[in-house]
Amino acid sequence: MINKVVLIEPKSPGFHVFSKFKLPRLGLPLLGALLEREFGVEVKIYFQEIARIDWGEVMSADLVGISTITPTAPVAYSLLDRIKKESEIPVMMGGPHVSFLADEALERGADYVFRGEGEEALVELVRQLNGGGGDLSSIAGLSYRDDDGFHHNPDRGRIAHLSSLPRPDLTLIEGFEKLRIIPVMTSRGCPYDCKFCSVTSMFGRRYRFRDTDDVMAELEELTARSPRASVFFYDDNFTASPAHTKELLRKMKEKGITPNWHAQARVDVVEDEELMTLMKETNCVNLFLGLESINPATLEAYRKAQTVADIERAVEVIHKYKIRVHGMFVLGSDEDDKETIRETVQFAKRSGIDTVQFLVLTPLPGTETFDELKRDGRIFVDDWGKFSGHHVVFKPAKMSPFQLQKWSGLAAMRKFYSIPQCMKLGVSFRWKDMAIRMYAHRTLNKWKASNKYFVSELKHRYKAERQERKAERAHRKQERKDREVVGISPEGTARPRGGVHSESGHPTSE
Repeated sequence: MINKVVLIEPKSPGFHVFSKFKLPRLGLPLLGALLEREFGVEVKIYFQEIARIDWGEVMSADLVGISTITPTAPVAYSLLDRIKKESEIPVMMGGPHVSFLADEALERGADYVFRGEGEEALVELVRQLNGGGGDLSSIAGLSYRDDDGFHHNPDRGRIAHLSSLPRPDLTLIEGFEKLRIIPVMTSRGCPYDCKFCSVTSMFGRRYRFRDTDDVMAELEELTARSPRASVFFYDDNFTASPAHTKELLRKMKEKGITPNWHAQARVDVVEDEELMTLMKETNCVNLFLGLESINPATLEAYRKAQTVADIERAVEVIHKYKIRVHGMFVLGSDEDDKETIRETVQFAKRSGIDTVQFLVLTPLPGTETFDELKRDGRIFVDDWGKFSGHHVVFKPAKMSPFQLQKWSGLAAMRKFYSIPQCMKLGVSFRWKDMAIRMYAHRTLNKWKASNKYFVSELKHRYKAERQERKAERAHRKQERKDREVVGISPEGTARPRGGVHSESGHPTSE
């Protein structure tokens, strides 16, 4: 009988410019609320970024769940290993990484893997484990192991009505009161099919929205509990449906529920003046824009459906509404070279973008990029912890892995967050912006120190390959000389020594 469930979100590896801001994903709080509603079980959630795992609680559970994205997979598997070594507690895993690599999770010892949206499958699994009858093979979207091996049931359709699910219960997270930013999600899915993104594979290309009144009830509850916290709308594109977003913002304005909030959006958000006005009036302070590149060829290769002119206009218009812009660029496509990276940094500084992330193109499982690079043998790193957007794990087309790491992951970020750039903000009395960039500068130094071995290995690999190419060129050059000495043509046929060519009638040279 399942009476107690412990759910764990592993800690992200390494440092990045937003390491300071702890933001749990909403999958586990939602599953926890669902388990409470359906079965009345005790649920504890450990978000490793803010609280240590109480292993006494874990080992007293009847069922443990671990959620993982690709860069947290090594930590997730280490947690799984410990649980399996010290107990016989069944362990279930879910999240984007294992959704696309279920066999890997089962091989590592997971008993159950939820592929895709796991809410309904979880309820069916717990009902069966509680003796409710049925067979595991009947649970769509579930992969599992038994004495006969691994089994992958047919995929499950996505949840049509998101408001049929309970609201995520953040209070189930140990140490939740430490959260300074509260996550809220109003939708799932994305109709844009960016080549490097796994969102459409995970949640589909059709937008599905929660009822506005349901979201408002959640906002009212969360802001009453944490009045000083800001809200981050976790939607992959918060303004995907302008009509839906405006309906929510109008109700926030009417009810006076207007905490400082942040969201992800596309550059086309600026085309709706009413929407931009409502965003400002309800205290939007920061928009996270997936800018990706200023190289038109790269934007086309990514299937981004936007232009450089669109990016420039978006930054300008958003700033007119006194909203900050965080620009996210993805460097390293087959169309990018050193000049692309240099121009991207210059553009970011020139355009006035407030904060940036120059991410390295990362082939995540579940993406077309991963499938292509794996097929072509271009992925050379097998440590999932390095698939973070900050490490080069594949062979770029127009530069070496070390050059991409150096120019984008190190040089580009350090130029944008340089001390002189920080001082310029101080001279302009933009103290908050200066503090953020100083923090980012220090974080970059930490990243460089903690990844010294990885970067050194890339450099060694680059030098070795360069020496190998140099040796090959020298060898080919020497072969040509040798052929000329013995009178053999490049095609491998002997040349006449003296006399005349039968066809040209010209004398041959000795």
